Amino acid sequence: MRKAESGDRFEILDDAGAIAGRAYYVDSEGSRIFFHTKVDDAYAGQGLGRTLVTAALDATREDGLQVMAMCPYVARLVERDHQWDDVVVPVSEAAIAAVERRTQG
Repeated sequence: MRKAESGDRFEILDDAGAIAGRAYYVDSEGSRIFFHTKVDDAYAGQGLGRTLVTAALDATREDGLQVMAMCPYVARLVERDHQWDDVVVPVSEAAIAAVERRTQG
């Protein structure tokens, strides 16, 4: 797993170094807002989504940021696995606006 140079996503690579999946986010007001996660169909069923998001959430904690889970996959993971309860906060209207600015711009 790596953080993309563009600073807007985490990426997980396959054994050949190709990008297999991405977890997109926006940093705003002390929170990292995860709004979309996608693992390419060729890698479906290998657990890469969970590996990617788990590493992204751990990195967010290490970066001293809170987590807002707009992405349905991320939201399900943090609801089921409480290891990030200390950093997960509810999605705010400001977070929604930040994601809208990012995705429409």
